Amino acid sequence: MVRDLPDSAGGILSYFTRHKTLANLLLVVLLMAGAVALPKMRAQFFPDVVVDSISISVAWNGAGAEDVDQGIVKVLEPALLAVEGVSSVSSRSTEGRARISLEFDPDWDMSRANADVETALDGISTLPDDAEDPVILRGSWSDRVTEVVISGPIGVTQLGLIADEFALRLFNAGVTKTSIQGIAAPQVVIEVPTAKLVAEDITMRQIANAIAEEVSADPAGDVLGSNMRVRTGVEKRSAEDIAGIVLRSNGDGSKLTIGDVAFLRDEGIDRLRSFYVGDNQAITLRVDRSAAGDAIAIQEVVEEEAAKLERTLPQGTTIELIRTRADAISGRLNLLLKNGATGLLLVVVLLFLFLNAKTAFWVAAGIPTAMFTAIALMYVAGITFNMISLFALILTLGIIVDDAIVVGEHADFRARRGLSPMLAAETAAKRMALPVFAASLTTIIAFFGLTAISGRFGSLIADIPFTVIAVLIASLVECFLILPNHMAHSISG
Repeated sequence: MVRDLPDSAGGILSYFTRHKTLANLLLVVLLMAGAVALPKMRAQFFPDVVVDSISISVAWNGAGAEDVDQGIVKVLEPALLAVEGVSSVSSRSTEGRARISLEFDPDWDMSRANADVETALDGISTLPDDAEDPVILRGSWSDRVTEVVISGPIGVTQLGLIADEFALRLFNAGVTKTSIQGIAAPQVVIEVPTAKLVAEDITMRQIANAIAEEVSADPAGDVLGSNMRVRTGVEKRSAEDIAGIVLRSNGDGSKLTIGDVAFLRDEGIDRLRSFYVGDNQAITLRVDRSAAGDAIAIQEVVEEEAAKLERTLPQGTTIELIRTRADAISGRLNLLLKNGATGLLLVVVLLFLFLNAKTAFWVAAGIPTAMFTAIALMYVAGITFNMISLFALILTLGIIVDDAIVVGEHADFRARRGLSPMLAAETAAKRMALPVFAASLTTIIAFFGLTAISGRFGSLIADIPFTVIAVLIASLVECFLILPNHMAHSISG
């Protein structure tokens, strides 16, 4: 035989059961809280897991990948491994550049880490003389929303201008984190055959000095009262202009130019990451969300701006969205709604087979009530709609109605045994409180154990236990503080 609750707990349950409006007021408050929180819930692919990292980049122009690895990476790595808090180190050596990435322990003080890295680099004096000073970059958080592919039968320069225009439109629409791939800043490649150097008795240093003197204009000061600045000289940056730079004047009055000894060409495509759609050149623009951004809302903005811009593009030029993570989030949300509607329908059908219509209705009402309450708790706790938290909501969808079924069925059973509707509902709440609470507590403890997992994986799955606990708490509140009052009236009806 199950004993009644202590008078204090029983008194609370009895008070909510017998009060005419308190249970309904609590129901309205919970539903309103969920309705207010729902539009404010951000949608994203994964929870915000910030990777604490620092990258070091060292440029060594003209050096091959093997030389970069031997002269830079193998010199820097031992000193960087000794920095306190470093959990892993990865490096990459390419032609003319070395890049070393450091990952630190979770919750490590990154300001201290940055200072320690600077100190370690200052103590290294054996880098190649012509290598540039190391550049330190703090890791930045990002979460991809989608990628936009711009392609068409037009030149890469025009594609770049379209990508710049699209990025500007997105910025004006509130999407601030974009990056363009598949194109580089325009550059002029100058190739000088060795035979030309020998034949003309000229060196690469002379060519470099001549170009350096001509490619930029020097500032000469301000024009007073006109808000203008004056620069002397003429910038020469195109291949045609650079080809005309004079290297020397010959005795016969002729001039030797860079175009006489070198081959020049303009390049705008990133040769390491050139993209094509069929036979057409393409550029991709990656869109990331900020820490406070909503992935679904951002994708809608990108789609809208892409449709507007595409109408103004040359014939055959298209803008297409790929790798849209918001679609996966929307799919999971639709799955949650579908499962919720299906569960609600099945519960109502089964309850109608064994209980009266009013009892079945109020028991089934526990699903939306518990879900809206859980969403309000998630919003207060800073939990967002993501693939992890939505999985937890779907997981608990079949659990939240169990408590209401137990309490509702027991109230109906007590009423059929002769108790008055109010006393039957009150007795059901009292008698079922301890067993239901104990069953929910064991589930809460089981899921709460997941919070003990540390590291980035623990941070990634932390939304599961907190979401499950929020749903179970909401279910307990609904079935013991709200449902008994409604059961008393439904049984009497």
